[in-house]
Amino acid sequence: MLSVLLIDDEPALLEVLKPFVERTGEMSVHTAQSAIEALKILPEKSFDAIIVDYDMPEINGIEFLKILRSKGDTTPVIIFTGVGHERTAIEAINYGANFFLQKDEDPKKQFHELCDMVKTAVESTYIGKKLGTTRKIITDLINFSEHPSFAIDREGRVVAWNKSIEQLTDTPASEIMGTGDYLYSEPFFGTKRKMLVNLIFEPDEEIKRQEYRIISRVAKGPIIAVSRGLKKDGSEWTLWSKAMPVYDMQGNFIASVGIVRDVTATSEDVPIPDETSDAVEHKRENSSLQTSTPAGFFSKILSKSTGKSSSYHKEGVNLYRKEKKYAEALAVFDKALEIDNNLPFVWNDRGLCYREMGDNKSALKSFMRAVELAPDNPELLFNLGETLEKIGIQNMSTKYLNSAIQTFKRVTNQMPNNADAWNQIGICYKELGQIEESKFYFDRARDIHLWKKHTPIKPKREI
Repeated sequence: MLSVLLIDDEPALLEVLKPFVERTGEMSVHTAQSAIEALKILPEKSFDAIIVDYDMPEINGIEFLKILRSKGDTTPVIIFTGVGHERTAIEAINYGANFFLQKDEDPKKQFHELCDMVKTAVESTYIGKKLGTTRKIITDLINFSEHPSFAIDREGRVVAWNKSIEQLTDTPASEIMGTGDYLYSEPFFGTKRKMLVNLIFEPDEEIKRQEYRIISRVAKGPIIAVSRGLKKDGSEWTLWSKAMPVYDMQGNFIASVGIVRDVTATSEDVPIPDETSDAVEHKRENSSLQTSTPAGFFSKILSKSTGKSSSYHKEGVNLYRKEKKYAEALAVFDKALEIDNNLPFVWNDRGLCYREMGDNKSALKSFMRAVELAPDNPELLFNLGETLEKIGIQNMSTKYLNSAIQTFKRVTNQMPNNADAWNQIGICYKELGQIEESKFYFDRARDIHLWKKHTPIKPKREI
């Protein structure tokens, strides 16, 4: 009989799941209502498998997994969750999660699937996991994500292509699975070429040569970039791409995961900066200064510039928050951006000023720039979503409302217990006339408040 540790902070779920799993006579289940409780149990008792909910207070499922693996514990782990976020999922794979199971409305089917996952995970120890099992995990990861996602293996062949990317590209998985030689790029660019997933280990210069504008890059982590593409109908579109490497527990590269979004609707008023932008020119000036002056002298100049821009930012915040002098605040923010054009929170506060003045179009441009510089910051994403929503309602624009929905969903992916974002999605769907869809999101926001799990976005000022 297999022994299973089930960790979830919802007692009702534990009460339902434990007898169901044990009913087969193949497993015995021990429960814990928090990761902290589980970590106290594990030194005294070993288990064949662990099922852990992702969304828990204090220590969530991924953090629990990290702690477990750092202790050398290779017990198979299944992440049981109601939300999906590709970065979190990839991090879970890198730390040794064996499977993901998303909560849905059919518990009977779901529990059967969970039992199958436990058996499969136990059949092979994590360290000896076969390539086929690894590919299954990657496929589950891609299908788990609500974003248009796909994955290629080390040989550059497509091993996963989810429903969202089928809809985005009008290309069914049956036509693309197993293909290589960059054929999977044709639905995006109209021709075979390298995509961001093929460039994750290339230097910035090569990525730029492939006509990508890099937004952010993390060493051995994700790259985010924007490019122009060509749809099947011959029209152009703007593509936001994110590519991430996936490794096994030994640190071996096993696949590359890509997420692609059509951001044409939200970027039509905000051109993608190119290599002639002021920001690049500023970098060139700094670069030449570095080569012609001592490093210590350059550091002092840079430090003074940073301090000056910070001072302008604080002055602007005081003007628009305390004194409600929005025009004066904008002038001060612009001074800060003259010093450094790459300050996301200055762009964000600049957008807030414009919004207070009723100029939502200008606000949108500022929020777009802020999100371009800090694409995963929930505060900036929420402000962008609100502005898209305002423009959508004012102009009865389906395009802007749908863009607002996608932006708020990026917030809920990072903060699944942020009731405000769920509520805003409901409002957008209601404005679109999709009442049943809106009810789902309104109910989710209400439940979060009833459970007293609301996690507000805490404003963070970084310059």
